[in-house]
Amino acid sequence: MLPTHTSSEVPDVPVAVLPIGSHEQHGPFLPLATDTVIACTIAAEIAKAHPVRLLPPVTISCSHEHADWPGTVSISAAALYAVVRDVAESLRRAGVPKLVLVNAHGGNYVLGNVVQEAHGDLALFPTLEHWEAAEKAAGAETPALSDMHAGELETSILLHAHPELVRDGYQSADHLADDRRHLLTTGMAAYTKSGVVGRPSLASADKGRDTLRSFVAAFGEVLAVLQQQRGRAGQRRDEGQHAVHDGDGQALR
Repeated sequence: MLPTHTSSEVPDVPVAVLPIGSHEQHGPFLPLATDTVIACTIAAEIAKAHPVRLLPPVTISCSHEHADWPGTVSISAAALYAVVRDVAESLRRAGVPKLVLVNAHGGNYVLGNVVQEAHGDLALFPTLEHWEAAEKAAGAETPALSDMHAGELETSILLHAHPELVRDGYQSADHLADDRRHLLTTGMAAYTKSGVVGRPSLASADKGRDTLRSFVAAFGEVLAVLQQQRGRAGQRRDEGQHAVHDGDGQALR
């Protein structure tokens, strides 16, 4: 799943994709690296169909809600933020001004703020809307709210792309917990004993294939919108022309 091209084989394109996964429990039948595998799989399929530079993954992220299970490892939101910003800056210095964060872990909320603050240089993919569209395209039976973790779609993607990683037991591991309003405070353990929230018994390789196809098709619009943005340079020009200052002399928009 790591890119293996040489320096001379790096494509000369203005957009890179950075897979961001996690190292956290996914029930007794999916590996700790599930989110990283999925992010890499989505990014690799995107790179086959669109002109982007494929980067290696960020493999540990913000999985604090899964800390009650052995094997889960997290970094702080500030650390993840810093890694993404540093990668983006390194790419800019190398002449690649745009970066898409291909995120496969829902707990990485901070990535939305990183993208907001990049003023058109970053994008986040797939969004909730992309997941919902993929569920429809794949004929998934579990609603997005219910298919939260180690459920129908995640298991389907691995059954299609990496079936050797799926252990036996997913056929009888269904567990639903749609009311998770205190999740950030209590963590996942308040809502599931197994670590599963979803219906993996409904997973299939065909659904995984169709999910990935939906993502690849949807990425075209994301790429077009990202390339239309002027980015940080345009933002600075706008601020210089239309600056509003607060009491400390700081320019505000």
